[in-house]
Amino acid sequence: MAFIRKRRLERELYSKERFSLLLLNLEEYYFEQHTASHIINKGCRDERKFRGSLKICSKSIIFEPDDNIQPIIKIPLRDCISIKAPEDNEANNPFTRDTSGGISVVCNQVFLIKERNIIAPYKTVRGRTEHLFQLDVAGKLGDVVQTLHQLYRASCLDKMGDQAAMITAILQSRLARTSFDKNRFQSISETLRMECKAEMVTPLVTNPGHVCVTDANLYFQPLNGYPKPVVQITLQNVRRIYKRRHGLMPLGLEVFCTENDLCSDIYLKFYNYQDRDELYFLIATYIENHITEHTAESYMLQWQRGHISNYQYLLHLNNLADRSCNDLSQYPVFPWIIADYSSSVLDLTKPETFRDLSKPIGALNKERLDRLLTRYQEMPEPKFMYGSHYSSPGYVLFYLVRVAPEYMLCLQNGKFDHADRMFNSLAETWKNCLDGATDFKELIPEFYENDSSFLVNSLKLDLGKRQGGKMVEDVELPPWASGPDDFLQKSQEALESQYVSEHLHEWIDLVFGYKQKGSEAVAAHNVFHPLTYEGGVDLNSITDPNEKVALLTQILEFGQTPKQLFTIRHPRRIIPKLKSLSRTSSHSVSIAESPVSPNEESFEDLTEESITLAWNNIAKLKLDEQYKIHKEAITGIAVTCNGSSVFTTSQDSTLKMFSKESKTIQRSVSFSNMALSSCLILPGDTTVISSSWDNHIYFYSVAFGRQQDILMGHDDAVSKICWRDGRLYSASWDSTVKVWHCVPGETLSNKKHHFELLAELEHDVSVNTIDLNNANTILASGTKEGTISLWDVTTATVLHQLPCHSGTVFDAAFSPDSRHLLSAGEDCCFKVVDVQTGMLISSVTTDEPQRCFKWDGNTILSGSQSGELLIWDLLGGKIIERIKGHTGAVMSMWINEQCNSVITGGEDKQIMFWKLQY
Repeated sequence: MAFIRKRRLERELYSKERFSLLLLNLEEYYFEQHTASHIINKGCRDERKFRGSLKICSKSIIFEPDDNIQPIIKIPLRDCISIKAPEDNEANNPFTRDTSGGISVVCNQVFLIKERNIIAPYKTVRGRTEHLFQLDVAGKLGDVVQTLHQLYRASCLDKMGDQAAMITAILQSRLARTSFDKNRFQSISETLRMECKAEMVTPLVTNPGHVCVTDANLYFQPLNGYPKPVVQITLQNVRRIYKRRHGLMPLGLEVFCTENDLCSDIYLKFYNYQDRDELYFLIATYIENHITEHTAESYMLQWQRGHISNYQYLLHLNNLADRSCNDLSQYPVFPWIIADYSSSVLDLTKPETFRDLSKPIGALNKERLDRLLTRYQEMPEPKFMYGSHYSSPGYVLFYLVRVAPEYMLCLQNGKFDHADRMFNSLAETWKNCLDGATDFKELIPEFYENDSSFLVNSLKLDLGKRQGGKMVEDVELPPWASGPDDFLQKSQEALESQYVSEHLHEWIDLVFGYKQKGSEAVAAHNVFHPLTYEGGVDLNSITDPNEKVALLTQILEFGQTPKQLFTIRHPRRIIPKLKSLSRTSSHSVSIAESPVSPNEESFEDLTEESITLAWNNIAKLKLDEQYKIHKEAITGIAVTCNGSSVFTTSQDSTLKMFSKESKTIQRSVSFSNMALSSCLILPGDTTVISSSWDNHIYFYSVAFGRQQDILMGHDDAVSKICWRDGRLYSASWDSTVKVWHCVPGETLSNKKHHFELLAELEHDVSVNTIDLNNANTILASGTKEGTISLWDVTTATVLHQLPCHSGTVFDAAFSPDSRHLLSAGEDCCFKVVDVQTGMLISSVTTDEPQRCFKWDGNTILSGSQSGELLIWDLLGGKIIERIKGHTGAVMSMWINEQCNSVITGGEDKQIMFWKLQY
C-alpha cells in the first residue's frame, strides 16, 4: 500500500522529530527554525526552562521541546495580543535585564499537541497567557521579531485573500534572496541546466524552495531545510514523469523512479506553467531514449488483452487522470465492487453479489435518486445532482484515519470526527453510501492491495466512544471475511472476477470517460458540482483575491473529478471462453458463441496452441530460400493449400506461378501492360484473381492456363482485393470499395463468371487497402490520406471513421479475434483501433514506414521500407528483433495457417521463403 508505506518510511527517517508540516494549517508555510528555550514562570521559584526548537510559520509560532513528555506548543498568530523583545520596553526592568535573545508572546489561545508523544486531538488552552522564548543565538533576535511582526500583521487582515497575498509576498521575497546551494551537487563535474522556485507537494502540505536540474540529477532544496537539506533524484533512475494540475491550475509535475508504484518520488508545484513545462522538457528529453511513454489507450489495449489486471489498469488510469497520493483532493479513486456485506460466504458467481457498475453511487438507490432528481430539476443553473463528491480529502482520511491520524487532525483543525461518523463498519459504510442523503463516496486503492493495517487500530488511538458506549477500535468486517487480510484477499478476487471484468468499462465511462460530462453525464445521473471539473472555473480570470482563496479552499475540501481520458464509449474487456474446465490457457481467446463438441475442442486447442507457440517464437524466423522471379517490385503473394505453388503479382504487369518443388517458374501471364497490385486464390486452387492498375480485375484458370474472365468494375486502379464466401471485395483509387457476388463460370463450356454488384462503399479519396473480419460482417478500409473506416458490410454503412495516419495507409488487418484493427502508414506509425467503439487505443512510432505486416493481436511481424523484417511487441511499443531481408522495401507478405512459414516479396524483385526454427 503505497500511501501507508511512504508514511512509514517518513516516520523511520524522522522518528526523532515530533514536529511535522502536518501541524501547520492548510495552505500555511514553515519558514525557519531556531534553537531556543521555553521559559515558564521567569524569575519565580518554580521557574522552568525547556530546551527545544522554535518554528516560525506563516500563521503560527510552534515550539517543539526536546523532552518528548512535554507537549508541542502551537500559538496561532491571529490569537496573539503582543509579540516583542522584553528588553525593548524597559531596559532597567529586572525581568528583562539578564534576558538575552528573549521573545515575549502574549496570546489568548494556545494548542498543546502530542503530549507524552501520543497522537491525539489537540488540547486547547483559552485565556490570556504569556510565553517567553529565549534564542540560543541572541544576535538573531531582531530579525526574528521583525518577521513575526510582519506575519502577525498579515494574520490580522480581515479578508483571507489579503492575508494570502501578504504571506505570498513575504515568501517570494525570501525565495528571491536565496538560491540553490551548488555545494549540494553530487559531483563537481555536473552542469547546471535550470534553476527556479517551486514547492514540494505532500498530502495537505506544500513546502517552498528551489529546484535545480543538472545533466545528471534533479534537486529540490527546501527554503526551511525540512525534512532534509536537499532532495536528490538521479535522472538515470527516472521511469515516469507526468504534468499535473494542482488546485485546478496546470502547475504540477510528478516524477516516479518506479514503474508501477502509486506514490511518486517527488511532486513539485511551480509558480508558473513555463517553469513547469521547461523542467518537464529537460527530464523527458533525458529519459525519452529508454522509457516508453504510455497513454490511456495503450494501457487499454494491454487491459483488453489480459496483459494487465483490472487493478493495474485502474491504477494507470488514475495516474493519467492527474490522481496522486500526494494530493488528497485528487487521490486515486476505485469503485465499490461488492454489494454483499451480510452473507457468511461470498459467492462471486452470483451477479447480485456485485454492485451495478453502470451507475454512480448516487443512482444505486432509486428512491434517493428520485429525490435528488426532483431537487435537480428545480435548481437554477448551474445545476448539479450531488452536493458532495465521490472522492475528497475527508473521504480518503475517513478510510485511512487509523494509519494516518495526523492527516485527519491536520484536515479537521486538531480534531477527529465524531465517533459515530468514523469508519466503523464495512456494512454500515456501504449502507450509508446507498441511503445517505449526502454520502456518495467510492473507495480507494488500499481496499484492493495487501496491507490491511488501515482496518486495524494498531496505534491504539483514542478515536472516541460511540452512542452505544462502544469504543472505536478495528473496522468491523463482513461475516464472509475471517480477518483483515482475508477481507483484502476476497476484495482482490472480486475486483478480478469475471463479472467485474465484463462490466468495469461501464464504471470507467462514468469516472474517466464519456459519461463524465455533458448530456451523457446527465442521462447517466452523474452530474457533480461545476467546481469539481477540469475547466469548471478559470482561476486566472478571478481578480478578487478573496474570491480566489475561497474557491481554492472549496476545491481542496470538496474534491475534484478526474481528468477526462476518453470521449467515446470504452471498449469491453476480451473475456476468454474457457473450453476446458481442467485447463485454461492465458493465450486462448475466442469469440465463438456456438457449442463445440469434445473432438473439436481438442483439435481447436491444439491448433491454437501451435499458433501461440509459433508467435511466441516468431523472432526465430530464418531465411530458407530466395529467388528473383520478377523484373519489378512484387505486390502480391498467394499460395495453394498444399503449399506447392506460389503465385505472385508484380509492378512488371505479370502474374507468375512458382513451384516450390522444382524451384522454377511454371507460369508467367501478362494481362495488360500496367502493374498488378494484388492476387488471391479461390477455394479449390483452380482460379487466381489479380487486381490491376488498369482498373480491371482478372480471373486466371490454373487448370487451363489462360485468362478466364475480366471484371471491369472501377474507374481507376484497383489497389486490393479480398474474397470471402463467394463474394469479391475490391478497393480502388476511384475512392470506392465494391462488393460483388460472383457465380463461377463453367469452364468446360467456356462460360464467363456472372458478377452482381451488391454494395458500393464510397470514400472521399483513393482507397489503398482493405481487410475483413472473421465473420465477414465488418470491412476496414485505409485511404491515401490516412483515414481508416470501418463499414458494416450487411448494411453498407460506415460504423466509424478515424483520421489515423498523416499519409497513405499501406496495410490494415483485423486481429484474429476481430476485436482490434491494426494499420501501418506512410507516417511511420502503427495504429490500433477498437472495432466495437471506433476508439484509437494505441499508437507506436517506427523509425521508417512499415509497408506490410501480419499480427496475432499482440506481436507484429512487419516488412519495412528498408527491407528488414521487424518483430514488434505491440503492447510494449518496442522492437523485439530485426531480421535482415530484402535490399528494398518489403511490399507483400504471406503467412500460413500455422504461422510457422512466411513468404515475402520485395522491391528488389525477389521472393524470400522464411521458416521458424525452434
